[in-house]
Formats: sequence, C-alpha cells, structure tokens
Amino acid sequence: MRCRGYVHFRERTSCPTSEVYRKPVMTRRTNDEYRETGRGGTARPARVAFFGDLNGGPGRRVLAARIEEVRRDHAPDLIIANAENLRNGSGITPDLYRTIRDLGIDGVTLGDHVYRDRRIIPLLEDPDEPICRPANLSNDAPGKRGFRLPLPSDTGGGDFLVFNLLGRVYMGLPANDPFQTADELIAANPNARGILIDAHMEATAEKAALAFHLDGRVSAVLGTHTHVPTADHRILTRGTAFQSDVGMCGPFASIIGRDPEQVIRHMRTSVHTPYEMGSGDERLCGTLVTFRTSSRLASEIKPFQYGDRIEPAEEPSGQVL
Repeated sequence: MRCRGYVHFRERTSCPTSEVYRKPVMTRRTNDEYRETGRGGTARPARVAFFGDLNGGPGRRVLAARIEEVRRDHAPDLIIANAENLRNGSGITPDLYRTIRDLGIDGVTLGDHVYRDRRIIPLLEDPDEPICRPANLSNDAPGKRGFRLPLPSDTGGGDFLVFNLLGRVYMGLPANDPFQTADELIAANPNARGILIDAHMEATAEKAALAFHLDGRVSAVLGTHTHVPTADHRILTRGTAFQSDVGMCGPFASIIGRDPEQVIRHMRTSVHTPYEMGSGDERLCGTLVTFRTSSRLASEIKPFQYGDRIEPAEEPSGQVL
C-alpha cells in the first residue's frame, strides 16, 4: 500500500508522506531585512511563528485582531498554532478550523482535547489538511501524526515538518513514549529542511528533557498546555530553540482561560462547577524561531505578546552569538 501520510486510520507507517500539503503559504513580509535573499545569492534564514493555545472565543477574536501585526512586525514565512482549546476551551470543530485557516494560520496542532468534538476526525485523517493529532497516541487513534508545509524557495525551499507530542506526567490521556515517537518521525523524514515539535505537556521537566534529547536534530521544541508564557526561551548547545511554554491566545483576566469566580468556588467548596470561558485582557502569545534550512538549526528565538494592556517594549531574544 502506498504511504500517504504519517498515520492512516488503524495503520502506522514509518514512511514519509509523498503528498505534501501545497496550498500557497500566506506570507506578506514587511520586515525589510527579510525581503531579499541573503548576500551573494545564499538562502536567507527561514522564520516560523508559533502561537500558543488558542482559547475559545477570546482566542479567536485576538487572533483576528492581531495576526496582521504579527506579519508586519516579524515577517514569518509560516504561522503554526495550537488550537486544541478553540471550541469554548476544549476541542476544535471543522468550522472553527476553517475560520482560523482563513485568518492565515498555515498549520494546526492539537493536544489532550483532540477528540472532544468527533467531527474533527475526518479532517485529521485527510492527508491534504495541515492539522494533526498528538503523534504518540495509540496506533489505533484516528488522524495524522504530523504534516509538512512548503518553505519559500529563497530560504532554500523544501518541506517544514510539524508534529506534536503529548506528555505522560500529570496528563490524563494515555500516550506512548514521546522520546521514541520523536526519534521515529525524525528518522522517517530525513529530507525535512526544518522541524518544529509542539510539546503539549504539563511538567516543565518533561518538556526540557525532550528538548535536550532532540537538541541538534530539530529546529524548535516549543511547549504548550499550561497557558502561561515562560521566560526560559533559549538556543540549546547544539542549535535547537526551546521554550517551556509559549502561553495562550485568550483572556488573561482569567484563570488560565476560565472564569475566576467559578474556579475559586470549586476550589473552596469541592462542589463540581462548570467552568465558563473568562473574558478581558485578551492577548496573543507566540514565539518566532529563525533557522537555516541547510542545517535545520535555529539562530534566534523571540517570544512576543500582543494585547491592549501590553506596553510596547523591546523583548530580549535568545540568540546564537
């Protein structure tokens, strides 16, 4: 049987896909530094922006309001987003997926809420849709384990591999070894010109261990799930960009996206209380990774935030000096 993707329903394969997602990448670069190819005809660095968990209606609103600012300020070649909380804080629907794709998201990763709305499964199984389930779920779990996106020719071209891995520490959804799964997918895609891994994990130590395990083999390991942006962004010794958690795109006047009053009531009384989405102080949290397609390795990692209550400031970036 011809290999069409990383995972076909009830079938696991180590073959790289031969049918790569080829919709034209939405790039409207405005940063003068990245309008031209490198000096002497060499390929310029590629730039990929990654947005943390898009959280419900507030996350969709801040994405729609701020994505053009991200393009203007950072000139990304690709924009990837974790969208496992897009449906009122839990899961994603086909309509919501199409909404953020129309806004300019080039690829979508998920997490432990991947199957909260089963209507997303056909899109997860479609080899032409750049959306994937966690790669280290059961072999029988429906959906692709990853996807590839084309990089612009002036960066050196080729395909950018994206997949995400679920943690096994303090996580409720059973998952296989993320270290072994990452090794398998990297080995199955030797020609990928860049690799980004969304580490959807609770424990900071598990994310860091994965990053150090993969250092020098992938462009970036970026954490999601906790909804809290961390200040530990850096380039590891062998050239992999790492951040424990990118943060969330959603309401910061909340408890990790939920209405504070309801969360406090549950914690104080132990009585089950449905959590509604929070509101107010909506922010878009993301991270920009710059890397060379010739090596896959990162030269810079720069977190960013956009929101009405954020004062403009020059954020320090992790760089290779």
